[in-house]
Amino acid sequence: MSTVLKSTTTSGEQLLVRRPGPQELHPVRTHRRRRTLEIALAVAVPLLLVLLWQLAAARSWIDDRVYPAPSTILADGWDRAADGELWPDVRATLKRVLGGYAIGTVAGYALGLLMGSLALVRAALEPLLDALYVVPKLALLPVFLNMFGLGEGPQIALVAATVFFFVWISTMAAVLAVPSGHRDAGQVFGASPWQMFRHILLPASLPAVLVGARIAAGVAVLVIVASEQIAAADGLGHLIFDSRALFQNDVMFVGIVCVAVLGVIFSEVVRIAGRLLTPWAPRDRGRSQS
Repeated sequence: MSTVLKSTTTSGEQLLVRRPGPQELHPVRTHRRRRTLEIALAVAVPLLLVLLWQLAAARSWIDDRVYPAPSTILADGWDRAADGELWPDVRATLKRVLGGYAIGTVAGYALGLLMGSLALVRAALEPLLDALYVVPKLALLPVFLNMFGLGEGPQIALVAATVFFFVWISTMAAVLAVPSGHRDAGQVFGASPWQMFRHILLPASLPAVLVGARIAAGVAVLVIVASEQIAAADGLGHLIFDSRALFQNDVMFVGIVCVAVLGVIFSEVVRIAGRLLTPWAPRDRGRSQS
């Protein structure tokens, strides 16, 4: 919206006249153009980088034995997928991520809700959990190996521990951030503990909790890749590092691309689920405010 200074012809007084801009006159058209621009940028920047990579490999600006061209990576990935060599690793990683994510999310939400609601529980457990939070989660893998032995247990436990802290922190912070007036209103109307949770704490805190859960989804994929390098005989992490040890760099990049795609899809699924569960929350994507 533009502001124009005008002078009247009768008394010489100056008036500020606000004229509607394109966003006010044509909101749908302006929004459509802005979204088109955003999508175009989101597609064009990665595509430009891939084309530059392809050109650099074709012109021998980089060593294609170390950094294979995107076309080579795509062809190799297609062949491995068609031959069925890629899917066992994808399934193994996905199973570990989903299992650990589910356990960590439930545990983190339950404890975060409890600590956010009860000050004594928070005073008793927060120092201990803060100390454990700063420990690199990959350093806990030997502990989980001692606890669960070889197999899926340590991998799932490591993902669960990683996700737990993200969800716990976001949940506790979200519950503590619920305005005291909301709690007071529930107490005035005689709300039971379940009603207080169902009608006040849950709606007010869930959007922030789901933001933490979405961040945890991406981190879960990252940590399982590192874990599979150390203590797994399959999975995308094992594929990446084993291929690097054998100087199969094209296979290594296939694994990296699969990890990236898996992380994006998983994060988007969590985001969409959050949108469905919290239709009252502000949208993190959509119409631009500028």
